[in-house]
Amino acid sequence: MKKRFKGTWSDAFLESPGPTTVRKAVVLWLKGVCMGSADVIPGVSGGTMALITGIYKDLIGALRSFDWAVVQKIAAFDFKGAIAQVHARFLLVLFLGIVTAILSLARLMNYLLHYHPVPTWSLFFGLIVASILIVGKQVTGWFGKAGICFVAGIISGSIIVNLIPINTPETLWFIFLCGFVAICAMILPGISGAFILLILGKYEFITGTLKNPFLMQNMIVIIIFCLGCLIGLAAFSRVLNYLLSKYQNLTLAFLAGLITGSLQKIWPWKQIIETQIIRGKEHVIWGHPILPATIDQALFMAVLMAVLGFLVVMVIERLSQGRG
Repeated sequence: MKKRFKGTWSDAFLESPGPTTVRKAVVLWLKGVCMGSADVIPGVSGGTMALITGIYKDLIGALRSFDWAVVQKIAAFDFKGAIAQVHARFLLVLFLGIVTAILSLARLMNYLLHYHPVPTWSLFFGLIVASILIVGKQVTGWFGKAGICFVAGIISGSIIVNLIPINTPETLWFIFLCGFVAICAMILPGISGAFILLILGKYEFITGTLKNPFLMQNMIVIIIFCLGCLIGLAAFSRVLNYLLSKYQNLTLAFLAGLITGSLQKIWPWKQIIETQIIRGKEHVIWGHPILPATIDQALFMAVLMAVLGFLVVMVIERLSQGRG
């Protein structure tokens, strides 16, 4: 057994990999803000932002630092040794940047979805269509196994959005599941964690709790969601790393198909079939996509927002290629 860490808590923290100066810490925090901003917006991936800002490899390395040796140190109550081994300084500064962005933008997104739904959903639609193209162009051999995986992804996505109603349960077990599933997208370039929340019908609900995070009811939801994220991160980071290292082409093809099949979930125009009053507000329980009823200024604005969203993601992708 390795020796226990003999230094102070401060020594253990400084021993872990991370920024070595205040300037580097501020720069890393700003990169975290970029990642958090991306993950609040459906269609833009925090992983993509990590790639653009040049910290993607560091991020994956930090996530993989939580290995069995760290578990053994924790089991032996060598908490200082565990902190020294994991990339605590890197992750703490990055996490603070992500949280800063999420708390800042969540209120704005909640407002836009309530008072300007069609242009907001149109923007999201453009963002996600661009993300599909970004993921898809990484795939080769479309007429072989990759094509089969893509079709399987489309079918799976369509089934998911039709099995799960627009208004899903607000029970704590489902909130935990949302965090567990959504977190895997954050570390994948081109896949949006916020989009996963849209599929699960909990994007508005989660961002709504962040409007008043210190309200006890909201605090419980946030804690449960974060717990799901932590456990999901520990599990999925290794599973996804294995799939992408062994079957990268097929995995990306399936993911591209999954997002394509799920696009109907965020189509801006829907025919409302059923609503229900929940917590004093009317929520859509079921609806299906329709074409806009009239050609007017509102339609022009919706198309403009969709094009804008598309271009934003394509520019981000071009920048990521530049960082190469």
